[in-house]
Amino acid sequence: MTQCSTCSVPVHTQFASPDLIEQIVYGGLDPAADPAWESSGAATPEEYGRWCGHLCGMTCLRMALGPASPTLFSLRDGALKYGAYTQDAEGVIRGLIYAPLASYAQEVHALPTTVHRELSPQDILALLDEGRTVMASVHYEIRNPDRPAPGRGGHLVLLTGRTEDRVHFHNPSGTTAETRAADLPLAGFARFFAGRGVSFGPRTHPGTAAGTGADTAAETGAGPGA
Repeated sequence: MTQCSTCSVPVHTQFASPDLIEQIVYGGLDPAADPAWESSGAATPEEYGRWCGHLCGMTCLRMALGPASPTLFSLRDGALKYGAYTQDAEGVIRGLIYAPLASYAQEVHALPTTVHRELSPQDILALLDEGRTVMASVHYEIRNPDRPAPGRGGHLVLLTGRTEDRVHFHNPSGTTAETRAADLPLAGFARFFAGRGVSFGPRTHPGTAAGTGADTAAETGAGPGA
């Protein structure tokens, strides 16, 4: 785990070896070949390789929970029990589904969670000013912000702070240290942003969950392996 020098929130990645992310997402490296796979909490390299590309949301949750958070696959197991991920008859993984995620985060981890079916860039700033973190749906190519945005949504990042006109966020599939804990002008972030997300408040004692909202929005992953 790396502690962010900007916001003090842990920096985690959905892939066990951060230095292999670029090879996985752009170079075709099988994530099951990651020598650090076991640190994720997965049972086998095959399970790790099959799931890690879908776990950007669980990585955001792990960061929001702080330094003492469970392993990535322990969070995945809990989310599965709540229906935040599903698998069809062919084994296709679907999710992350926001409403059951919110129930899981609150009931199991005492993390106040609100689903935002519609969320503007200015709404994000307001939530950050309230001391919340925001898991936002963006296009995975936000890790290359100098290029045109090829779309919006499908991947999740965790916003943790802001200045007057810039936002700070942690990207579970960032290919460099600078894109894993990144800063962008709000307008630059908005080019990749899908206008939906989930916000987290400070942790409470178990049993004091806040409202989940009433949304079934979902994210399916983060592009080629990320």
